[in-house]
Amino acid sequence: MNPVVLIAEELAPAAIEVLAHDFDVRHVDGTDRPALLSALSEADAVIVRSATQIDAEAIAAAPRLKVVARAGVGLDNVEVPAATARGVMVVNAPTSNIVSAAEQAVALLLAVARNTAAASAALKAGEWKRSKYTGVELQGKTVGVVGLGRIGVLFASRIAAFGTRLIAYDPYIQPARAAQLGVRLVGLEELLREADFISIHLPKTPETVGLIGEKELAIVKPGVRIVNAARGGLVDEQALADAIAEGRVAGVGVDVYAKEPCTSSPLFAFDNVVATPHLGASTHEAQDKAGLAVAKSVKLALQGEFVPDAVNVQAGGVVAEDVRPLLPLAEKLGRAFTAVAGGIASSVTVEVRGEIVNHEVSVLKLAATKGLFSSVVEEQVTYVNAPHLAAERGVEVTLTTQAETIDHPNLVTVRGALPDGRTVSVSGTVTPAGPRDVIKLTEVDGFDVEIGAEGILLFLRYVDRPGVVGTVGTLLGEAGVNIAAMQVARREAGGETLMTLTVDQALGADLLTSAADSIGATSASAADLRDE
Repeated sequence: MNPVVLIAEELAPAAIEVLAHDFDVRHVDGTDRPALLSALSEADAVIVRSATQIDAEAIAAAPRLKVVARAGVGLDNVEVPAATARGVMVVNAPTSNIVSAAEQAVALLLAVARNTAAASAALKAGEWKRSKYTGVELQGKTVGVVGLGRIGVLFASRIAAFGTRLIAYDPYIQPARAAQLGVRLVGLEELLREADFISIHLPKTPETVGLIGEKELAIVKPGVRIVNAARGGLVDEQALADAIAEGRVAGVGVDVYAKEPCTSSPLFAFDNVVATPHLGASTHEAQDKAGLAVAKSVKLALQGEFVPDAVNVQAGGVVAEDVRPLLPLAEKLGRAFTAVAGGIASSVTVEVRGEIVNHEVSVLKLAATKGLFSSVVEEQVTYVNAPHLAAERGVEVTLTTQAETIDHPNLVTVRGALPDGRTVSVSGTVTPAGPRDVIKLTEVDGFDVEIGAEGILLFLRYVDRPGVVGTVGTLLGEAGVNIAAMQVARREAGGETLMTLTVDQALGADLLTSAADSIGATSASAADLRDE
């Protein structure tokens, strides 16, 4: 009897063809919950898009289930932890829509440059007013790209063909790599001041939410046109509307919103705003690519072969039981390192010390690499694509092991050399504590700490003096941010100090900056260490 592949939503014929010869392909309406649960009882694999919910109940209803495939980028409708607990592989299609997303940004930018939407609406209403909708050319203009991930690079390569000058802000890419792309790296403020057009291509993280707000829009080049087809909330919509009303911003193209579905926004009041309902991935080609990609992954998974797009740990191969608790530690250390460093290092060493090195621990390098990039790229980062992301950015990640350790039975350190010559390190350990292990940070950039590696951590570096703790606590309290834990480490009284806080919710860029400014911090960063 062939394994059963259950298709719960529409899939491209080419994708079905990949599966038809080797598997029993069945169909069900994934939005019909009773029918779905019944059909899952015999399924070895299920393929969904966005309408079907594969939660713990659905997984429990499928005793034979080996793989859940989402024909798209996100996994909001798949309960990955429940799948992982059952040993069910989860796959998606992380690069299926990158071309469509890049082209959507280009389309919005051109439409904004030439007032296309407003002119079309006017003509259809019986008005022939050519002079009212005079636009601008792209040739010779400076285009600022905020974020040079895969979509940002595709956008830049396409917009370069218009004879533009390209500048970019991305602290997580090496200047040499940007130069290869024909892009000059600059700071965010310089980009805002110089660019005639700005296109945003960043993931949504605690650091990027509200990245462009009232303060940033006050310094933009007069007449700038701004496009956001990346994530809602990266640009403050009200601040952007105010900038349009004041004439500082000449036009906006927007495909994403802070809250979706969105049918009401202050941006909708302006004729020089082109607004679309999150169409970045809405092309036949993107949908077909997604279906084809996951069909191939399902086939590999059911045949017991290597699966490139698996997103949970089962795709990483056999991992020793003693090593498994260190996987989340290594990944969180990678995330914390990127936050503390404020960018990606030129080279990174993952140091593993203790008796654990008697096992195969190379997977810890993969886990740390995954953490390094999890908050700085648009696509899903997996144990498989993390090395490719590092290679694309010219980051060499190595592993060293040592049987002896100090103070802790096992210790993992992520240490990296930054382009400016600095060296940054973050260390941690796992301590058994009853039914669950406790993951702790033990060192941050040379400061000895002991704080749980969970939740959202803030790192503030400043010169030791009285009143700083109270100032930060008051500011966060007034902002409605609860502090779950805090630790202060210093090299000496009155010397350089590191404050580490665990807070219950993500801080926008403005609040983090305010906290840093309130104490004269020399650096401030946030790391999201919540379990995925």
